[in-house]
Amino acid sequence: MILKYIPLDEGMMIMDEAIEKAKKILEGNPETKFSGEEYQRFYECVYFMCTYHSSNEKTMQLYEKFRNSLEESIFSKVLPNLINKQGENLLREFVVMWSNYKLMARWLCRFFEYLDRFFIPQHIELESLNGISFSCFREMVFKKLYSRFIEASLTLINQEREGLQIDFVLLRNVLDIFVKISDDRGVNYYEDFEKILLTEISGYYSRVASEWLLHDSSAEYVQKVFWCLNREKQRAHQYLHPDTEAKIVQVVRYHLLDQIANKLMEKKQAENSGLMTDYQEILLKCAGMSLQEGSSSTSPEEWLSKLMASSAHIY
Repeated sequence: MILKYIPLDEGMMIMDEAIEKAKKILEGNPETKFSGEEYQRFYECVYFMCTYHSSNEKTMQLYEKFRNSLEESIFSKVLPNLINKQGENLLREFVVMWSNYKLMARWLCRFFEYLDRFFIPQHIELESLNGISFSCFREMVFKKLYSRFIEASLTLINQEREGLQIDFVLLRNVLDIFVKISDDRGVNYYEDFEKILLTEISGYYSRVASEWLLHDSSAEYVQKVFWCLNREKQRAHQYLHPDTEAKIVQVVRYHLLDQIANKLMEKKQAENSGLMTDYQEILLKCAGMSLQEGSSSTSPEEWLSKLMASSAHIY
């Protein structure tokens, strides 16, 4: 390729053209495409500006232009579309803007690719183009609205737990972003969300355990436990990370079985219903829902043995 001199102002105008067209993706036109001729023109512009002179001055200006184009796009296009939305509408727009933003950034990374190939490796203090695209969105959008994303996600989960229909695909996509947007400094946003989720689940099942013990028979109580364990496993499988499922089951078992085992046996003893065949069968089903190895809580088998031993004198 024959080197071509491109003045700074002219080169920046050419790249402005590329950036402005890429921004159309954020405006709701994800089908925006660049022809082979356009791609070659924009890529060669960066290449010539970086290689014609030995100085890094123009190259650093191009590097800053890439970052500034992302920041300006977020400020002018992404945030205005999210800032006034709430609940499910916020999550839905968040998924759309994240998808469009990634597509826009991918095109820009291709146009500025020469920086990644030759300039950035020579300056280890500089972030890669892909790293910039993630960090800009994380710092300017995700962190700013993170608490609202969590609140809206938990609201959907609680609504589904109460029997309402929700968009599982939307929730799964949102939580997938939580995983992917975590940074390389050990900050895991999905794990933070998971901790809040488990705390809410803990409070919920602590409350229902007290209500069920008060109003239901012991057999009805255990039937509800069996149903809840199954339902929480299904719920987790639909939109949560696989590791979260075991943690949720452990929390539910702790509040509905382990913590109230003695009270449940006292209730069973007071009922003194005579035969236990059906009751034992239900308990065995609950016991079969084992957790991960190494769980610090009482295993289902141990819990069942304790329960059966406590009830033996009734019969």
